[in-house]
Formats: sequence, structure tokens, C-alpha cells
Amino acid sequence: MKKVLILGAGMVVKPMVEYLSDHGYAVTVASRTKAKADALIRGHRHGTAVGWTTDDTAALEKMVHSHDLTVSLLPYAYHVMVAKVCLKYKKNMVTTSYVKPEMEALDPLAKEAGVILLNEIGVDPGIDHMSAMKVIHHIHHKRGRLLEFFSLTGALPAPEASGNPFRYKFSWSPKGVVMAGNNDGRFLVEGMEKYVPTEDLFKENFTIRFPEVGTLEVYPNRDSIQYIDIYGIPEVRTIFRGTLRYPGWCRIMDSMKKMKLITYDKIDLRGKSYAEMVAYLIGEQDATDIRKKVAAFLGFPEDDHVLEALEWLGLFSDQPIGRDEDSPFEITSDLMIEKMMLDPEERDMIAMQHSFLAEYPDGTREVIHSRMLDFGTPDTNTAVARTVALPAAIAVHLILKGKIDVTGVYRPVIPEIYNPVLKGLEETGIRLTEAYGLPESEMPAMKT
Repeated sequence: MKKVLILGAGMVVKPMVEYLSDHGYAVTVASRTKAKADALIRGHRHGTAVGWTTDDTAALEKMVHSHDLTVSLLPYAYHVMVAKVCLKYKKNMVTTSYVKPEMEALDPLAKEAGVILLNEIGVDPGIDHMSAMKVIHHIHHKRGRLLEFFSLTGALPAPEASGNPFRYKFSWSPKGVVMAGNNDGRFLVEGMEKYVPTEDLFKENFTIRFPEVGTLEVYPNRDSIQYIDIYGIPEVRTIFRGTLRYPGWCRIMDSMKKMKLITYDKIDLRGKSYAEMVAYLIGEQDATDIRKKVAAFLGFPEDDHVLEALEWLGLFSDQPIGRDEDSPFEITSDLMIEKMMLDPEERDMIAMQHSFLAEYPDGTREVIHSRMLDFGTPDTNTAVARTVALPAAIAVHLILKGKIDVTGVYRPVIPEIYNPVLKGLEETGIRLTEAYGLPESEMPAMKT
């Protein structure tokens, strides 16, 4: 029986343990909090839980050496450390995180060791890469050119669970969701590069209609231009990767950024209430009539939906914060976590849409859509957990069965990886629906 080591016991590990156990692997989950690992392997006959911290490199070496493959679901900063141990013992490794330059530099060593270090095999990044490359290769096989490409993904509450003023609930790393609001954006529009600084991130939005869901907002997701090389599409004139949210999110988050509510700079909070913190951040002397003052600061009427959302969150409250010094980011994100976690009986969903405008040698053009809508199951697995963990688990299975036998540092952008993984995902009920031959009016319309 082959053995798989999973480092980390976070919110997405459960479906991976279930999949690998069901496919006959012995699974070890190593976590700083052993109780979390115990809960994950409970009921799995060949499951083992280990208490382990990232500073215990000796234990890491023993675990990697005694297992056939290692999955790192640790924070991204530790992946290279784990990869080097895997290379030392000529073991394959899988992660769901973005490839960093330090990981890319290990490519020749991985080839020399005869192993694969497979990264970005989750949902975004992961399923987005695989489903996009399937269509891109189809276009290129027909000697076509990809003129425009939009890749849009969102982890959201299902429509029936989106009733709060933000229309959002967390089903994955809550701090990470809020932190992403401090990113900047970069994309290509009709051959012209556009850079969006962090202060304008949520201003740069547009909407799409998503089947079975309705209208969704889109805003930029980091650096889209790097994917011209990653996807092998030098001919593309417009490329945009975006995040999907329900309408209203961008306006609320833009207002919160303007109020400095998600900045990382620490401030003195001794004796302050939430309302007094807000007053301080917008340059007011006191918190009297704080809603009115915030409305004036933002230039909104007092009954504006943004004000409703901020008050619902608790930012206008006279309740003491109870901290000496901290950042507005920590205070605000903690309030959001308190009020906006997905309840166990509620469903989340992953919505993904790729839109391609292709042109062929005979001058004809077509729009192609590739869409996925996957819902979580209450009290079982969230859609986020399923769509992050299962691509990685399927890749582990395929690597150990010899069905993926390339070596080096990879993303899942080659047919040898994405074809069998996408097939495996369909067997779990996760599938993308493709529509070809659509008119150009079906492409997303940006404001820019």
C-alpha cells in the first residue's frame, strides 16, 4: 500500500483524505494541531495523525523519506523547504499554491531527481488553468488565434445563503479574502497594458450574467499579463483574470479601503470603541453621529446601502474594541469573521467562467464559453474544499499510478496533466460545460 503524507490540516484537507483513502492509500496528516489531524483521519482505517511543526526539519525528513508522495498544504512560504526535502529523497510533491521563482528554480534538480513538483493544482489556480488550456489548445489545433480571453472565478455563498448586506460569507481562509482586497491589478486591453493600483482595485469593476446565479460583479485578480507566457498565447490582445462577487461587494470594499479599514498599519486602540476607531481613521475628533460623518466622508446619503453594511458589521458600535494596539485590517477582518462565516447548514459555491474570442485562418470568429458551477453539501464538504482538494488528490493518484510521468516543476497546463485530472474531476461530479460558436456579443463588456 502506497503512503501519502499531507502537511497541514486546514479547511480543504478533508476531501483529499476521503478521496485517497477510498482509492486505497495510507494517508498521514501532519499538523501543528494534532487534534485537527485526528479529526481528519477518524474513520479511515489506514489514516495516521502526527503532531508536527515546521521548525522540526528532522521529523519532516523522516516523514518524507517514509512516504511515497508529499502534499504540502502549508502556507506558501514553506513549500520550497518541503520541495528540497522531497528532492533529497527523490519523492514527488504536490501543492495547490502559486509557483514562486524559488520553486521554479528547482526545475533542473527535479528533472535530475526524476520527480515532479506539481503546483497550482487546486481551483484558482488549478481548475482554471486546466479548463482554459483545454480550450486554448483546441483553438490552436485548428490553427486559430486567441484574440481575447477572460478568466473569472468566485468562491461565494449559494444564492439562498447570501442574505447579509455584503452578500458574502466565508467558506475558506477569511483573512485571505480580506487581504486580497489590498492587491493591485494588471491586465491587457486591446494590446494596451493597464495597471490598477490597490486604491482603485474595486473601482475597476464590471458585471456579467452567470446562468443559475444571475448578475455578478467582476474586479481584477492580480497580474493577468503573466499568463500570456504561461498559457502560450502571445497573439492575445485582451487578457483579464477576475474575481466574481455578488453586486454591491465592490462598492462596499472600495468604501472600506477609502476609510483605511483594511490597512495593515498598527494604531493605538486603547480605550477606543469601534465607532471611535472609525472616527479616527476618517479624521474626525469624536464618534458623535458617526454614521452621518462617514456618509459625509464618503459622499453618500445616510441611507446608502454601504452605510447599512458598515453599521451591520458593527463598525459604528460604541462597544469597546478591547485591544491596546492593532491594525484596522485585523479589527475589521475579525468583525467580518464573527458575522460572515458560512453556517454548517448552508451551501457555498464556486462559479467559474472562461470566455474566449477566437479567429481562424478563413477569417471566421467564434466566442467559446467554459463554465463551472459547483455547490457544497451542508455538513459534508464545502465547494471550496472540494474544488481545491480533489484536483490535487486526483493528481496524487495519477502520479502514484504512473499516469502522470513528466518530471520537473509544473503547473497543470499541459495535456499530460490536465486531460486525466479533468476526467477524474468529472467522475466526482465537478465538470465544466463548454459552448462553442457563440456570437461576439457574448464576450464580457468591460468599462475600460
